[in-house]
Amino acid sequence: MSDNKDFFEKLAGIKEDDQEIEEEVEKELMKEASVSDDEEEDEEEEEEQKPQILDDSDDDALDFDDAEGHLTIDVYQDDKNIYIESAIAGIESDDIDVAITPESVTIKGKREKKEKVKKGDYLYQECFWGRFSRSVILPQEIDPDKSNASLKNGVLKVVLPKVSKTKSKRVKIKMD
Repeated sequence: MSDNKDFFEKLAGIKEDDQEIEEEVEKELMKEASVSDDEEEDEEEEEEQKPQILDDSDDDALDFDDAEGHLTIDVYQDDKNIYIESAIAGIESDDIDVAITPESVTIKGKREKKEKVKKGDYLYQECFWGRFSRSVILPQEIDPDKSNASLKNGVLKVVLPKVSKTKSKRVKIKMD
């Protein structure tokens, strides 16, 4: 193998001293490339960590009247049911619509602010007011007719009975 290397070095006119210099230059270039990549990553991380400042003068960017919030949920199951729970404070049961099919559940509603507050008077505004919705595709077929939903202490709980696929039905064969 070293014979091939020597042959190519002679063919290219590379001396041992030239080769050592070339290797040192290559190492230095690799080190610089590595440092610049690290600097770029640091700059990107700093940009991600900076909070976004919204300019109140740009009212069009802050128009959330038509926005729809994304409802946070927990979905879990046991042997008989699939459960969906969501903390939905500040609304009445009449303000929520739960649509259930054998394959999915859609929860829609609207949380209305009782008093009007000027945008400039807010110190923090983290709560979502307005329309919200969430659809869930279920991992197993359920029986919509036996499903129920309740709202207690601001927590919506939807109970979805699973359809038992293990039940089998015997069919008599008719003779023609």
